[in-house]
Amino acid sequence: MSNKYDVIVIGAGPGGYVAAIRAAQLGLKTACVEKWTSDNGKVVLGGTCLNVGCIPSKALLESSHKYEEAKHDFDIHGISADDVEIDVPKMMGRKETIVKNLTGGVGMLFKANGVTSIHGTAKVLAGKKVEVTDNDGKVSSYEAENVIIATGSKPIEIPPAPITEVYIVDSTGALEFTEVPKRVGVIGAGVIGLELGSVWARLGSEVTVLEAQDTFLSAVDQQIAKEALKQFKKQGLDIRLKSMVQGTDVKRGLVNVQYKDAKGDQELKVDKLIVGVGRAPVTDGLLSPDSGINLDERGFIYVDDHCQTDVPGVYAIGDVVRGPMLAHKGSEEGVMVAERIAGQKTQVNYDIIPGVIYTHPELAWCGQNEEQLKADGVPYNVGIAPFAASGRAMATNATAGMVKILAHEETDRILGVHIIGPSASELIAQAVIAMEFGSSSEDLGLTMFAHPTLSESVHEAALAVSGHAIHVANRKKRK
Repeated sequence: MSNKYDVIVIGAGPGGYVAAIRAAQLGLKTACVEKWTSDNGKVVLGGTCLNVGCIPSKALLESSHKYEEAKHDFDIHGISADDVEIDVPKMMGRKETIVKNLTGGVGMLFKANGVTSIHGTAKVLAGKKVEVTDNDGKVSSYEAENVIIATGSKPIEIPPAPITEVYIVDSTGALEFTEVPKRVGVIGAGVIGLELGSVWARLGSEVTVLEAQDTFLSAVDQQIAKEALKQFKKQGLDIRLKSMVQGTDVKRGLVNVQYKDAKGDQELKVDKLIVGVGRAPVTDGLLSPDSGINLDERGFIYVDDHCQTDVPGVYAIGDVVRGPMLAHKGSEEGVMVAERIAGQKTQVNYDIIPGVIYTHPELAWCGQNEEQLKADGVPYNVGIAPFAASGRAMATNATAGMVKILAHEETDRILGVHIIGPSASELIAQAVIAMEFGSSSEDLGLTMFAHPTLSESVHEAALAVSGHAIHVANRKKRK
């Protein structure tokens, strides 16, 4: 086998494997290096997302939501479900089956598209050479016309709460509990903390979330964030803002968490503590000193708008570069880079990357929020449609939340869409498509939506921007 390739991709997560497949489809001789190893020593594809991130967490969120519905919400439908129980090992087994099917599917796609899979830890050398060390310590060298770095990210560890094997865990460990803890503490009220906290709260744990910031979900439109905080508290999540963790210790099977809030020093005792304060790029040992590839001030690989590093022909994508750490962002960058290597002019629209929090209700958004528009002095109109006015939401017993659309006051072009409610993760795609084509709120308002659907709330919010809503009260006079 030749050690020369048109493209070598480092990392087989959502950015890397997509880049590798697309490059191969374009006729480029492509290899993908992955160091993740299964218990039997075989390469595991799919990266953090498929193995210990997006996919397993959503499997547990779905299982725990169904359990909560059966235990608390079936009665309203006239369904009796007494003595509902959760079989945690079986729930975990289902999660593992889903992970196995998807990661195995990536391997099949590699074979179908002619991507060579290389197992080992890669290091980028000068001259676009890639050195790979396998599990036995054997070193192999490869040459490439182009290198795509997609090494992803890892959980951030904090000194006050060092990770242990049993009691203090990161997001990966929180996906592996074998029974429902009585009390769970979570450090960080971001996406990771809220999703994992929700899983165990639904299954019966007393969940306390400690957040250092004084604003809940500061990156989210604050009208949406305030509604989310209200809903999460109703569900039993004890979210404590302005709570800075000072230290932890484990005694007699309990984690003692020392933290400081506005009232002074506090202590929290829990059975499990989840550290969910964010993620950091994986670059340890990745770059040789003479590689010519530079990191920015935050430790991310420096790239331009098209993901090229300071070395021509070397690219970096996904969590290891600037921007939100989202699987879909990495995938789109992977496609862009592969196509640009092949001579195409593909670009990624970074202005409308959708964000989602898969709690219940779900949160989803794209574009700018109201706080950003105010700060920038942009004139805008607002249209809001509560799900309480939706017949479909009533039928599904999911009326909490709203759709909020922000449009430019003068041009009516949609600037941002923010949703909290049922199927928000699916509904936001309508907004992304509309914004990609530069739509106005009037365009959405003139579009016919099926009835009865949750999507009608997007339609109603668009009508509300100009005061033409039919099924909700308008905030402004109609013209």
